[in-house]
Parts: sequence; C-alpha cells; structure tokens
Amino acid sequence: MSNALHILTRTDLADIDIPPAEVIDLVEDGYLAYAQGDSRCPVKLMMPIPKTERDAVSYSMLGYDGSLDQLGFKTSYRQGSESADKYYTTISLYDDTTGLPFAFMDCQRVGASRTPATTAIVAKHAAREGATSALMIGTGVQGRNTLPYLLTALPSLERLRLFGTHPDGIAESIAALHRWFPERDIELVDDVPAAVAESDIVVVASGRAAHPKVRTEWLPPGGLLISVASKGVESGALRAADYAIATSTGQLGVTGTRLAGPEGQPVIDAELPDIVAGRAPGRSGADDRVFAFASGMIITDIPVAHALATRAVAAGRGQRVELWS
Repeated sequence: MSNALHILTRTDLADIDIPPAEVIDLVEDGYLAYAQGDSRCPVKLMMPIPKTERDAVSYSMLGYDGSLDQLGFKTSYRQGSESADKYYTTISLYDDTTGLPFAFMDCQRVGASRTPATTAIVAKHAAREGATSALMIGTGVQGRNTLPYLLTALPSLERLRLFGTHPDGIAESIAALHRWFPERDIELVDDVPAAVAESDIVVVASGRAAHPKVRTEWLPPGGLLISVASKGVESGALRAADYAIATSTGQLGVTGTRLAGPEGQPVIDAELPDIVAGRAPGRSGADDRVFAFASGMIITDIPVAHALATRAVAAGRGQRVELWS
C-alpha cells in the first residue's frame, strides 16, 4: 500500500463543483455523527500573534468524522482583518480504515462551502415557520455563497437582501446566487438597522464592520440572527436573545468571548448538533428573537474536503508526493 499524499492547490480545486444541496447534506451528516458520539471534535486552538501591529492570528483544529472514517487536521493563519489577501488555511486528511494519508489541500473552498451550509442548517431549524425574507451582511469569502445556500434550504424565501461595501464582493455574491438560481434577484440595502427590522433571517459575516453593529433587539418578533464569528454583531447580542444557539459552546468560548455575559460565561440554550439530532428545539416560541453563533467545526470541514478531494483526484488534479519515502 502506498503512503503517497495527494497535494491539491487552490487552482486544482477551483472548478470542482458540489451543488449546495449536497454540501448541506454532507455538513448535516457531520453534525449528526458528532451528536451520536461517532465523531470527535476537540475545541479549536487560537493563538493571537504577540506583535499587535501585524494584527495576526492563527488557529488549529483536529477532528475525526465517524461517518467517513476520516481524520482531519486544519490550520489557518491570517494577518490583517481588512482583506483576505493574507489568509492561508489548509487541511490534511487521513483514512482511518487503511491508516494511510489521503490529501493535503488548500482549505479556502472548503470554508466557503461548509460555512454557508452551516448557516442554512441553522436557518432550516431555527427560523420562524413561514419565514420569507433574508438579509446577508458582508461579502467576504465566508459569506458570498450564503444566499443560494439559504434558498436551497428554505425555498419559501421571497425577499433576498444584501449589505456590502466591496464592489467585487457584491458582484461575486450576486453571481453566486445566479449560478444556482438564475431567476432570483438580490436587493442591495444601505440602512442596516431598517433592513434587519424587516428580515426574518439576518446573517452577519462582516469583519470590521462598515455598518452599525447589529443588535438582537432590532429583529422583528420571531427573527433569527446568525453571527458567522462576526465582529459586526454587538457584544450584547447573545444576552439580548430569547433563545441562543451555538454550533459548539466550547468554540464560542474561544472565538466569541466578547459575547459572554457578566459572569464571563456565555449561556446557550442548545447546540446545533443536538438540534440536528432532534434532541433540542431550534427555538422555544414562535415570537422568540433567536441568536445563533456559528463557529467552524472541523467535523464539517472533513466531509466537504473529502468530497472535493475525491472529485479532484478522480479528475487527475494535484500531485502525489511520497512525503515519507
């Protein structure tokens, strides 16, 4: 048996397509396997770099996906939060059935797929019944695919709106929607508080926000606010909610510390894997203003990375490296 590693670059993966519905299924299966105890997902490590003028941070995650028997290591390093120019993330996969390495790959496409899938899964379980409107705030890599994923999970959405400040990001967000839903339009907004007040689902994935920080109180009764580890959400957003969700309470303690209450510990009503498994509700009442904190878990990166890598290798992409020869 060969211990060769498939190395896949960003270019190798660029045109490998997986439809939103398939990614959502993969990510939901990842949460379900974790809820059933078949997977492992220790809390991520985060290390701010001590030279504050560089505005740099690094993360590392280790996990095991029991539905695929794949082990994954993910690393990321970002310098400066104003753009994605200096953001580098990778994932390594190992096959636990053979004990062999499988792939080492750029992880940008993975994050740009599993993040909106998580958002869509939260919305499917926690949006009010009959939700018809969604507002996306932010046009970075993590947010550009959000609207087509939301529409895939909730076909009843009639009004799709977007706030962004970067022309390229706005254009790419519109193109992402039209790729899967060519007949649908996006309405651009400039008054964020007013748009939040008219939206059943609000997703905030902005970095250093060029808008007033979103408050849970702005939501209409029954509204859902999803923070994609965003700085664009006001620090009291979790405490002001009638019902609070996190993908992982442990992750919230690492990447969402500013949302913690006066005692320094965030209080969460339910974790997303338990909601997916049917062990907890997505909300407690029809008029609840629900806050959801979505932080990346490697158990959702692994199945998406594996699907992309499998398709890329089958298409003859990448190179095999005998790293341990």
